[in-house]
Amino acid sequence: MHRSRFSTLLIDVPTDEAARASAFWSAALGVPAEPEKGEEQFTSLPGILDGLTVAVQAVDDTARYHLDIETDDVEAETERLLSLGAVEVNRWLECRILRVPGGHLVCVIPRHSDPEVFARNAKTWP
Repeated sequence: MHRSRFSTLLIDVPTDEAARASAFWSAALGVPAEPEKGEEQFTSLPGILDGLTVAVQAVDDTARYHLDIETDDVEAETERLLSLGAVEVNRWLECRILRVPGGHLVCVIPRHSDPEVFARNAKTWP
């Protein structure tokens, strides 16, 4: 048995557009743009929805949106999503990058949120 939840909406933008995109989304949503220390490709936009992380991510690719699903068991959650029709396309650190039906990217990531937020929002899977 494991738990997982939709934790993060990432606004992926080409690296050379990241600063401008972060400023835009910060102003458009009325929240601060906070660069992540140690993970410079991410700029958080905190305070949009309780328990949901929204961030701009600089990527060497085209603009898109992708979701992160955080879990207390990356392997089990990846297998669950694969059984639903996702295809694994890459790995980054402990994360699994999947392409889901419809073509969008979803990353399965280890639990990183506050334990109370995770417990309150996570679904339990057999």
